[in-house]
Amino acid sequence: MKKDRPRIPFVAYLLGAMVLGALTGWFRGEGYLPWLSTESLGQVGTVIIGLIKSLAGPLLFLAVIDAFLRTKIQARAGLIMVSIALTNAMIALMIGLTISNVFRPGDYLRNLIGTAATAPKMTEKSIDFVKEITGYLPTSVVQPFLDNSVITIVILAVLAGLGLRRAKDEQQARGERDYEVIEGATATLLRGVEIVLSWVVALIPLAVFAVVTRTVAKEGFKPLQGLAVYVLIVLGGLAIHILVVYQSWIVFVAKRPLAWFWRGGRKAIVTAMGTSSSLATLPKTLECLDEMGVSPSSARLAACVGTNLNNDGILLYEAMAVLMVAQIHGIELSFSQQMLAAASCALAGVGIGGIPDAGLISLALVLNTVGLPVEVLPLLLTVDWVLSRGRAVTNVISDLLVAVLLDRFQPKALEAADPQTAEFASNQ
Repeated sequence: MKKDRPRIPFVAYLLGAMVLGALTGWFRGEGYLPWLSTESLGQVGTVIIGLIKSLAGPLLFLAVIDAFLRTKIQARAGLIMVSIALTNAMIALMIGLTISNVFRPGDYLRNLIGTAATAPKMTEKSIDFVKEITGYLPTSVVQPFLDNSVITIVILAVLAGLGLRRAKDEQQARGERDYEVIEGATATLLRGVEIVLSWVVALIPLAVFAVVTRTVAKEGFKPLQGLAVYVLIVLGGLAIHILVVYQSWIVFVAKRPLAWFWRGGRKAIVTAMGTSSSLATLPKTLECLDEMGVSPSSARLAACVGTNLNNDGILLYEAMAVLMVAQIHGIELSFSQQMLAAASCALAGVGIGGIPDAGLISLALVLNTVGLPVEVLPLLLTVDWVLSRGRAVTNVISDLLVAVLLDRFQPKALEAADPQTAEFASNQ
């Protein structure tokens, strides 16, 4: 009997696309491939990522509703999720501010844009938190999907899910079964979107190849040389948060082996590295959590609803970047200004983690809040294609971690998902 050939893992395709893209981009930059259009390559990557984002919105909406219909999301689970997310967010902000204050990456970049003599006068601005928060409230059922407004889509889904869940409970109390039609239709639609999205996800290696080729062909490797300190410090901060904070959660709170966590989540982590988007990685995140034995209720609550809070990568990066920009211009931020910057990072990061390269976009808002110039942003953009992947990986790992922790504190949901996993947890 002929044995089936071993299937090449998706991770290998992604890594191969990155390496091939870097080599192709270098050859194009050296003039060896004059027929290769870098602009067309950029459009290929944009189209594929755009398709994923357009489908991820409906997937997010249906997944949240399906979670409400299938499982009662207890207030305790929601409180646990918010507590974990806020704790991680505060730690990420403090790590970012501390590292920038200690290593001062902006001092290494000051010569690239001029001396401190040209520094603008520092002014303090305030942000209208009420206006920003109310801006997320839905005013249309359709517009959030057109704008791909993640947090507004989640609000709509939560409201719809709560309403449908209440109707289901009332029908069950009366002995009626009409709710099964809506429950079945939601599950079918969700599965259909997942299938279509899986077809598009299969094209991600092509998008990775196109984006990496275009970047290397246009910028070469010089940006990494000139901004090496900045890149290493930011990636180092993200690594500290992942390897120290997250792994401490896994070992001391979730009480799970580190090898189990990293082996189970590797596909989602590498996909995030390629797509630079936690939202585009959502199907892989849910797939990994399912393979890890995490209950569907915990997985969807953490990865679908909680993803709007699990933006530690963006928060840490922006906290560091704000101080770095000030250091470049020779400006010393006071403690109160740093705290204002941290609060602005938290607000700007809500719901934006799923958008590729959104960290640099929201950074403009934070810089404006504390009165810092934004002229340096194009300089940071030259290496942001590297850092954005680090931010996305951090955000996705946070989604995986929160889901695992939710299961740790919900043994019934854990047992329903995987009896062996529940038995393991109860023995810890």
